[in-house]
Amino acid sequence: MSDTQKLTPAFSMPGRDLLRREIFKGLADRAAGRVKDLDADAILAKGKELFQKRSISNVRQFGVDGRKTLFLLLLLFAIPADDCSAQTPPPPVDEHAFERVPPTVVKRLATRFSLGAFAGRFEETRLGAVREAVGEGTIQHQGDAGGSIYWLCYRRAQHRLWVVSSGEMGGPDHLVTEIVEELTEKDTETSTDCGIIPEKFSPVVFDSKLHLGMSRQEVITALGPPSKSEPAQMVYYHEGKLADGFDETAWLILRFREDKLVSMRGGKTTTN
Repeated sequence: MSDTQKLTPAFSMPGRDLLRREIFKGLADRAAGRVKDLDADAILAKGKELFQKRSISNVRQFGVDGRKTLFLLLLLFAIPADDCSAQTPPPPVDEHAFERVPPTVVKRLATRFSLGAFAGRFEETRLGAVREAVGEGTIQHQGDAGGSIYWLCYRRAQHRLWVVSSGEMGGPDHLVTEIVEELTEKDTETSTDCGIIPEKFSPVVFDSKLHLGMSRQEVITALGPPSKSEPAQMVYYHEGKLADGFDETAWLILRFREDKLVSMRGGKTTTN
């Protein structure tokens, strides 16, 4: 039996209209500014309650078919087309950034990060822990296998921030493997779908020393000579062996505009 055939009976249920009203109420609350996002889990729970109250003859299949029905209702009856897309993914890595870059940095890189008072560690802190601390944002996902990534996306004035977990290297706990922050030339308030991060979670700092706004010379003073230097970009690259025998690779890709650091991308992976 096709998914369409299995879903058809649910659409004829009296509970559908009540569920639609719940969805539209959520949309109205969001439009009025009373909430920022629809709580899909709450809607699903409410829908299940409504359907069960009407003694669905096939309640035992709700876990499979019911969830499909509810999400289809969301798409067909509630969510505008421009709300269906995922949040903006992290900017792609410059394909030329690591060309002819030797691992010249001896000291470990990208071991720690902080968002204001929140302190985290690459490959140890979960995306979920960042989300819980900030109180905003939705973990997004794209790709599969080695190209799979999960991320949180935030904005504040001219700042854009992505906290990223490699699907492969971040493991099932989605440990943070990379962070990207950019300072745009225009305010991002109305130009992005990323969540707004509260002011108290700024600045974003790598290894207790690197943050946007630093001059090129201040970066060199803090980190030492880069592995690769170009007029608008510097790359720091580290490879090392840990005490447990694992290999560690870390990097910083830093972009400058008018001698000010306006983009930093830092990450770390550990392999055996």
